[in-house]
Amino acid sequence: MIRSIRDLDIAGKKVFIRCDFNVPLDEFTNITDDRRVRSAIPTIRYCLDHGCSIILASHLGRPKGAVEEKYSLSPVQMRLKRLLDKEVILSSDVIGKDATEKAATLQAGEILLLENLRFHKGETSNDEAFAKALADMADVYINDAFGVCHRAHASVEAITHYFNEKTSAAGFLLQKEIEFSRNLLRRPTRPFVAVVGGSKVSGKLQALVNLLPRVDKLVIGGGMAFTFLKAQGLDIGNSIVEDDLLDEANRVMEEAKRLGVKIYLPVDVVAAQTCSQDATIKFVTVQEIPKGWMGLDIGPATSRLFREALADAQTILWNGPMGVFELEKFSKGSFKMSHVIAEAHATTVVGGGDTADVVARAGDADEMTFISTGGGASLELIEGKELPGVKVLAKSENV
Repeated sequence: MIRSIRDLDIAGKKVFIRCDFNVPLDEFTNITDDRRVRSAIPTIRYCLDHGCSIILASHLGRPKGAVEEKYSLSPVQMRLKRLLDKEVILSSDVIGKDATEKAATLQAGEILLLENLRFHKGETSNDEAFAKALADMADVYINDAFGVCHRAHASVEAITHYFNEKTSAAGFLLQKEIEFSRNLLRRPTRPFVAVVGGSKVSGKLQALVNLLPRVDKLVIGGGMAFTFLKAQGLDIGNSIVEDDLLDEANRVMEEAKRLGVKIYLPVDVVAAQTCSQDATIKFVTVQEIPKGWMGLDIGPATSRLFREALADAQTILWNGPMGVFELEKFSKGSFKMSHVIAEAHATTVVGGGDTADVVARAGDADEMTFISTGGGASLELIEGKELPGVKVLAKSENV
């Protein structure tokens, strides 16, 4: 079990909340999907109701330990102001003079948002000195950022060394994510179908191995499907493939057969010579991908096959798009999958990251039972791994 913010005495305290405000932005730095910001509001409001002064911290994008204007949290500050209907102060640095002075003078009911944590290289290296500087700003530490719990970063892991069981806990979003993922895997209503996509098998191989004994069917799409198709001896042209994992792919298929789990792979693809919006496309079966061409989305026959595979499902777990959905030409397969899952009479769980982006673009977000805010984190939870950010907040046996 994980310690909850409700277990702590936070009345009138200065609270540091690690949030996940890593939101998608367009070329004008407008937030295109604010779900992660909205998801943090219940924990923030709970702290406001208890007379706390609040310090919010998050990363955005992948700046390499230096200030990059395009990754400023300024758009998040504006959105928070609107959602909370109150002033939110943004510091110009992370642990510099501006941030520490603003944190020190913060009054009850006031909110300070620190600038992007990854503007400081100590964040991703889990640097103790950086973590201590963050910890010194507050009396209480709350982690509400499920999306980064699989990373041992300074604001997630090292910072907890400076708090104890009475001063550190999980926020409402983090609690909900962990309980939902664990219960889903413990007691899924059957048939339980996992739909896995995305470009690479390597990041999801262990999750596939762990899912096999738990699921009734496994649907594999996206770029990772080509590693399985090539393992079956098919010529996949220039499609993305991980040759070093062909044996592993065969092992997954053999294990599935042994367990009686049916695996569904694409039967046709949308192929092109280049991955671009103006490329000429062909609809071909997986046996007929032309030399020099690559599959960039599942084809219409595969969409129908996958729909039939999901028809009787009572629980559906979806992690990973079916193609290069960012380009309109190769987005149909992912959007069709989203519509099918949204319309299913089943408990539908969507892994965060790209999959949540697909669901939002397809207009299906309201129809899903649960959309995780973390892609990599939810997969690692499924794999049975202990997440660094969760492990440090576990209740000890004698409490």
